[in-house]
Amino acid sequence: MPSADERPLLVVLRPLGLGDLLTAVPALRSLAEAFPGHRRVLAAPGVLAPLARATSAVDEVVDTQPLQPLPQRLEDADVVVDLHGKGPASHRVLLAASPRRLIAFENPEIPESAGMPTWVPDEHEVDRWCRMLSGHGIPVDPSDLYLDPPRANVPAHAVGATLIHPGAASEARRWPAERFAVVAAAERAAGRHVVLTGTPNEEARARRIAELAGLPAEAVLAGRTELVGLAALVHSAARVVSGDTGVAHLATALGTPSVVLFGPTSPRHWGPPAGDPRHRPLWAGRSGDPHGSVPDPGLLALTVEDVLQALSLLEPRRAAA
Repeated sequence: MPSADERPLLVVLRPLGLGDLLTAVPALRSLAEAFPGHRRVLAAPGVLAPLARATSAVDEVVDTQPLQPLPQRLEDADVVVDLHGKGPASHRVLLAASPRRLIAFENPEIPESAGMPTWVPDEHEVDRWCRMLSGHGIPVDPSDLYLDPPRANVPAHAVGATLIHPGAASEARRWPAERFAVVAAAERAAGRHVVLTGTPNEEARARRIAELAGLPAEAVLAGRTELVGLAALVHSAARVVSGDTGVAHLATALGTPSVVLFGPTSPRHWGPPAGDPRHRPLWAGRSGDPHGSVPDPGLLALTVEDVLQALSLLEPRRAAA
């Protein structure tokens, strides 16, 4: 058997966030099956490495930022795969590293992509990359989304709790804290433990929600977990309430029932698998700017009553820590 350094190199470009990684899992696994003898490297933010390795499709994650040149050690790859976008900028990043083969969408500005599959704007993110690979002759199973439970310690009060993740990357996708607080208070009144997760930057928001909802200080886990710990919390929860963000994709990947609030983006593009009874996406039918600096009007159209009704229709599971 050749050593890792002697194997031909496959580089997959996906230098985006948690949700982007999780929606690419079927594509990553199909590439692993199609190129079993290659060293499979994911060019993505380094913080995602533990979950990327949990897909069993990635040998290594090389820390990479969007549209920045690839590190020198990823040059001269046998195969490069553009899971970043339709190009041309991302195609050029990969081609600048002198690969022998490019797998991508066609872009008229990139002659090397001529005849490749065409980009379809109105398409679910999972299906988009599966279709692209299928167009290159690589079979893909779009339902191959799921991860094994992570191994990490979880506080006892978080096991079987309702996990509320009120943050998101942009204000456009952040439902008001006051509304999350009403939902949290209702869950507590129903006899359920509630925990609040988030990044260190979202800790103040989580504490405000806890205060408004009358939750104990221990309910706030925001800022206290790294990525594997967050995944363990999601797996251990009975159900998840979140906006359109990475935690929603974790709930899908780990099989935790969820209610997901969509605002500027349709669940048809980024939601859980259609028809899966474990998940209830809420959307008012209005699209907007997902990177906006104020809460999207479509998101604000979702009421507390909408969320509580969706929660009442979930069948929470008891997950092991």
